[in-house]
Amino acid sequence: MSEEDFEQPDGAGDEPELPPPRENAELVGHGAAESLLLSAYNSGRLPHAWLIAGPKGVGKATLAYRFARFLLAEPPAGGLFGAPPKADSLAVAADHPVFRLVASGGHPDLLAVERGWDIKRKRLRSEIVVEDTRAIAAFLHLTSAQGGWRVVIVDGANDMNRNAANALLKVLEEPPKRAVLLLTSESPGRLLPTIRSRCRMLHLKKIPETIVSEAIMRQSPDLTPADALALAQLAEGSIGRALILAAMDGLSIHRDMYRILAEIPKIDTESLYGFAERLARGEGQGFRLLAELLPAALTRMIELALGQGAGTPPAERETLARLAARRGLDQWVEVWRKICHLFAAAEGIELDRKQVVVSAFFALEEAVR
Repeated sequence: MSEEDFEQPDGAGDEPELPPPRENAELVGHGAAESLLLSAYNSGRLPHAWLIAGPKGVGKATLAYRFARFLLAEPPAGGLFGAPPKADSLAVAADHPVFRLVASGGHPDLLAVERGWDIKRKRLRSEIVVEDTRAIAAFLHLTSAQGGWRVVIVDGANDMNRNAANALLKVLEEPPKRAVLLLTSESPGRLLPTIRSRCRMLHLKKIPETIVSEAIMRQSPDLTPADALALAQLAEGSIGRALILAAMDGLSIHRDMYRILAEIPKIDTESLYGFAERLARGEGQGFRLLAELLPAALTRMIELALGQGAGTPPAERETLARLAARRGLDQWVEVWRKICHLFAAAEGIELDRKQVVVSAFFALEEAVR
């Protein structure tokens, strides 16, 4: 292989992405979750707090905003016309005033809490801080501007630090009437047990690869069906993740990574340096993607060594199984830790990205000799 084998094709990164959750009118593959929310609403005993859990990019925040729009668009209970009729869908039309207000971030009865902007470092904070969650109590003590529900969405609830979590817990302990809190989390086990116990849990499963593939083709019609399916497999049931991978030329990076892994223990040094140089360019999106893909490949390799990893594609399985057989499980776990630490250090102290990529693959090569 030569450096040209790893060049990014023209136009890579131009693929469309899904709109942000607050603007997204479409939710794919979660009919059971929608039915559960509708059933709870129609029962007249809607829990005041929900914890929507599931893998990254599977649609947790999209579902939260979908349910929030539904509640905010429903007419107030009682009044001249009595209780509203039973609902049969959470959908709110994109031209509905509530949809437009939520999409613009201007609905007075909706508060969204997520990691804020760090002015000094000019980037998102690494956690949700106490000031963010204290705002929830103040918001919920206000009278509804439109006489209906008040809704709070905490997107990425596992990002709360301890003080922020404790402030939220106080709200959950004494929730006001006609208020609903929707928490999303990739790792609900990281939340305080007392928070989990006060929420109704709603797990979102991975979306089947065929459905993800069809959704990708609708958003990116220039993709071949084979590439769409490959992206769906790589995204592991997440439409949002698949579209991000498409925009970052993730499929090409993934294939080139496995091409190098297949060469171990005799890596073509010239092609490796070309690959590393490509990933180090620009803002480093390719580098950060490899920082996810390479440890994930090693995790699959360890799973295969344990008799797991049934979902690994055949071509990848052959490469990973061959590598797994070259060393013991404890040694591969140590290599995995070393490579994860190397990529983490690169982000923390700004190591040379090109050298980090090269060092990671050389560490794998050294491990099998």
